This record gives sequence, structure tokens and C-alpha cells, in this order.
Amino acid sequence: MEETTIKELQINNFIRDKEVRLIGADGAQLGVMSSREAQKIADEAGLDLVKISPNVEPPVCKILDYGKYRYEQQKKEKEAKKNQHTVELKEVWLSATIDIGDLKRLASQAVKFAKDGNKVKASIRLKGRQQAHPEIAMDVMKDFIELVGGEATVEKQPIQEGRNIFVIFAPNAKK
Repeated sequence: MEETTIKELQINNFIRDKEVRLIGADGAQLGVMSSREAQKIADEAGLDLVKISPNVEPPVCKILDYGKYRYEQQKKEKEAKKNQHTVELKEVWLSATIDIGDLKRLASQAVKFAKDGNKVKASIRLKGRQQAHPEIAMDVMKDFIELVGGEATVEKQPIQEGRNIFVIFAPNAKK
């Protein structure tokens, strides 16, 4: 079972403040009173006294069913986690001497990654004598950018760092 990060609130007899501002089970303001009186009102209603805002003066307490409240909070947290999407950086390796067929295949793979909502990094590593002519690799990179086209936006233009040339694509904004 996965652990949730719900903060524990003070409830019932664990509330040690002299005075509290009380909110009823229906959401109505019941005013400032001693914590004993508030606990007595909660007990008569058959519900829990829960300190929901401990950092104000006087602290705010609410009368509610604490078990049901925790269940609702866990449910909301789980739903928020389900709708969350993490963006990954996928990498596609090209070559300075790559043929057009392979370039098209890798471009379609990069488009697929971008449509899934991930960033894509296309890299070329220059080997041996290729380092003397990095403009050939830059031309390959420009062809790759054209093939990817409007399916993804270029986040970082082609740049050479040492023996590597790379470009970073970001997914297009959802419509």
C-alpha cells in the first residue's frame, strides 16, 4: 500500500489551546470559546473536534467526521497524482554519414516521443576525421529539424559542444 502525505491534524482531547474559534459541522461560525466547550459541542453532535488552522490566534477548529475527512483528502491526493505527467528527455542518436531512410525513421521516432509529451534530444557524435568538417553534421541536423517540422518546436538550436552536436525539441502545446 502506498504512503500518502496527509499532515496529521490535532483532534479532540489533543487540542490544548485555552480558546478556539469554532466552526460547526454545517460550516456556520459558532464564535470563540474554550476548547472544553467546543469539545462538549462536538461530543453532543457525535463528531470530532479538529484543529484546521493552528497558526492563527485563536486557532480555528471545526466539527466534522475525521475519518471521512481523511478518506476524502487521500482520495483527492490520489486523483491529483493520477493526473500528473512527468516530462522525460528522450534521446535520438544520429550520425554525420546517416542515410535519408534512417534519418526519416529517427525523425518519426522523435515525433512520436514529442506527441507523448516528452522532450527529445537529437545528438550527433563526430568521430575521427569528421571533427574536421562539423558543417556536414550541421547540415544533417538541419535536415532532421526539417523532417520533424511542425510536430515539435525547437527548444534549443543546434549547438556543438566538443565532439557532440545536439538539438533539443519540446512538444507542441496541447490545444
